Amino acid sequence: MAKTSIALTELTEKGPDVDLVRDMLHLAAQKLMEMDVEALCGAAYGERTVPRDNSRNGYRDRPWETRAGAIDLRIPKLRKGSYFPDFLEPRRTAEKALTAVIQEAYIQGISTRSVDELVKALGMTGISKSQVSRLCSEIDERVQAFLNRPIEGDWPYLWIDATYVKVRASGRIVSVAVILAVGVNTDGTRELLGLATGPSEAEPFWTEFLRSLTRRGLRGVKLVISDSHVGLKAAIAKVFKATWQRCRVHFMRNALAHAGKGQRQMMLALINTVFAQETAEAAHQQWRTVADQLREKFPKLSAMLDDSEEDVLAFMAFPKAHCKQLASTNPLERINAEIKRRTNVVGIFPNEAAIVRLVGALLLEQNDEWQLQRRYMQLEGMNAVSDNQRARLSAVIS
Repeated sequence: MAKTSIALTELTEKGPDVDLVRDMLHLAAQKLMEMDVEALCGAAYGERTVPRDNSRNGYRDRPWETRAGAIDLRIPKLRKGSYFPDFLEPRRTAEKALTAVIQEAYIQGISTRSVDELVKALGMTGISKSQVSRLCSEIDERVQAFLNRPIEGDWPYLWIDATYVKVRASGRIVSVAVILAVGVNTDGTRELLGLATGPSEAEPFWTEFLRSLTRRGLRGVKLVISDSHVGLKAAIAKVFKATWQRCRVHFMRNALAHAGKGQRQMMLALINTVFAQETAEAAHQQWRTVADQLREKFPKLSAMLDDSEEDVLAFMAFPKAHCKQLASTNPLERINAEIKRRTNVVGIFPNEAAIVRLVGALLLEQNDEWQLQRRYMQLEGMNAVSDNQRARLSAVIS
């Protein structure tokens, strides 16, 4: 007779090196399965009753990956039909999306050797187009509901960034821009507001993306933070009439490219003296001083500083309590890293819909996590950048 439970005292006596969380999960999962099967059979384990609906037929082993680590489960088998516990069935949305994209690529015959290995590792043998279609439909419905949800309240700060992935289009493999938009509302809460894909980053593309956000209700934007993407600055002025902040981190990378390796540390320290200033007026004065100091030896860099002063220091005109987050697109770096990690697994996407499916699922999960975290920005200074006193939180798709 299989032992289906263990006394809590025995569990705690195993010693300090035992992961109690994992063991308790294992205990609870096994007990839940035994209760499920008991209800299906109409009898407890070892109980002989007549009549009965079904009977047991041993166990099968299956690893269960959890946040506490891998757990080896023994899933009961039935003589009639099959049994699979509900708590093992649903994957996280992003994992489902990744599976769907890999399957879709596999069916269309554009998968690489690594994707073939992933298909086998995931147990996806005998994949049919109808199976993939059903899985994609389930994910797409939830992702589209999230990406098209209404945006409520004032959102004074908006971060925009782009990353690039490969996709098959008209028999060729091309690079496609994946655009993300993150906003902070006047409650200091941040949310992922938008996603778009396109072959170009010209002004019409940016304008349409920003207008799609306004059609959903985005308003009250005072500052947009991004890298120096072509056409974006003009689109921001056209759609929001907001100030543009050029990402300080990306600017520094571009600036240091004008110096040799041995001179970069000196140049970095010199430019950073600008950002150490307490006021916007002092920062602008120091910026011009640094540009003049570099003019003789680094004329191209000095000209770059002259042209970029207003854009790189735009954040300093906003409340001091918010300036640390407003200077760059760093708030998006972690999201972009996760997108790259997942998209690199796929390699080449079968179509743009597959990109939206996978990236949209990742954004949905990240947004849900943000709603459980503390306020991203201090309320101090929000009144200065808000058109209204309060903003309602937008709906979060569960």
